[in-house]
Amino acid sequence: MNFELNEDQAALAESLQRMLADRCAFEQRRALVASGAAHDDKTWGALAELGVTALPLPEAHGGFGGGARDLLPVMQALGRSLSMEPFLASTVLAGTALRLGADEATQSRLLPRMASGELVLAWAHDEPAGRHAPLWVETRAERRNGRWVLDGIKSNVLAGGLAQHIVVSARVSGAPADPDGCALFLVDPKGAGVALREFRLVDDTSAGELALREAEAEPLSDPLDAAHARRAIEGTVAAGIAAVCADMTGAAQAAYELAMDYLRTRMQFGRLIGENQALRHRAAEMLVCLEMARSMAMAAAVAADEPEGDGATLDLHRAKLSVARNARQVAHGAIQLHGGIGMTEEYAVGHCLRRIHVLDQLFGDADAHAARLAAALN
Repeated sequence: MNFELNEDQAALAESLQRMLADRCAFEQRRALVASGAAHDDKTWGALAELGVTALPLPEAHGGFGGGARDLLPVMQALGRSLSMEPFLASTVLAGTALRLGADEATQSRLLPRMASGELVLAWAHDEPAGRHAPLWVETRAERRNGRWVLDGIKSNVLAGGLAQHIVVSARVSGAPADPDGCALFLVDPKGAGVALREFRLVDDTSAGELALREAEAEPLSDPLDAAHARRAIEGTVAAGIAAVCADMTGAAQAAYELAMDYLRTRMQFGRLIGENQALRHRAAEMLVCLEMARSMAMAAAVAADEPEGDGATLDLHRAKLSVARNARQVAHGAIQLHGGIGMTEEYAVGHCLRRIHVLDQLFGDADAHAARLAAALN
């Protein structure tokens, strides 16, 4: 497997890192959080100007047709800067759901505006009773008086308060745990019967709980084509897993760099603490974990791009499990090397751990994926 970026990916990553360094330094991020804003409009516009918001969208609708491997350096850069932009929620998740699950008319109406950064969407699939089950859907969809209405609750809707439309999974038939019987719908978050309770996650990013009570919804395609909807949901979850693996790797990279800078500059008893052999061994262990996370993030991207490949599903489980545990190990080590300052609100390294903790919980935490691996291999 080739772990090196090609020329185009490297050039985009370099441009993106420069832009994020200028706009999303840690003190700027703290000021944004203190202001109560969920993200920065100018940074989102800069992402659109770089073509990042168009990267994974189809060429026929103003995108560049990139896959998870093309998104890998982008997500790593966003994770490294602890970005609060709704890229994962809108471009990756909602964009993938539209690309895989919407009819041509819906794609033509929405995707070009998403590619330009004009339109932000959100993805609402997780439910309170799901407990990391990828296809658990209790929300019901029924056709009443010639229109489709939804009833149910969706939890942890990333960037829900920023979205002009929300892509919602709902069950047309069957029991909550059935793999088939679902469909995808488009919901207006300001429509009748729709209530969004917004909140901040522990890493300060925006999310919300979506309550639907006879909420009018527009089907993305034929609601009775359960196989089509299932492929779209599974593809969206796979893209999400690959994206958060890359994001966690970026956050772990940031934590590692902060720790190394601290070891090289912090003086104690007249000498640099980085000269301490025990701390140098700890730094080496962190680097091994970081490299393991990077490798497995690439494996996740390959599996998301080639879902029909041998063992693609197992590779996604392995990657999510391995990246989460290794990234967390790096962040824990970085905080311990800093000592008490590492857990203060004013210092960035603790926020890297918060980011990793949130991403670990998305699309199934490490324990959930370990359980799925065990079930598949037995």
